[in-house]
Amino acid sequence: MVVCGYIWGCSLYNDISILLMKKTFFILILISSQQVVAQCAMCKAVVESGDAEMAEGLNSGIMYLMAFPYLIVGIAGFFLYRYWKKNKL
Repeated sequence: MVVCGYIWGCSLYNDISILLMKKTFFILILISSQQVVAQCAMCKAVVESGDAEMAEGLNSGIMYLMAFPYLIVGIAGFFLYRYWKKNKL
């Protein structure tokens, strides 16, 4: 008897395991989203209790932290595209 784990012909087992992983990931996202909402409320309370200069500094920091992951992914995507295009021709 062959266990159906690494054999290509066992698509039903693979489909079920992928579906289970997707459901687990979705449930984990829902559970962890409660913590994210709490953090946003804390940031809002800090900004509301402070002055306008502190609020602008916090917004600048958020924009700064938000920009770099997009830049890194964009640059990596550009180089991967260029590498793929160069080897395709």
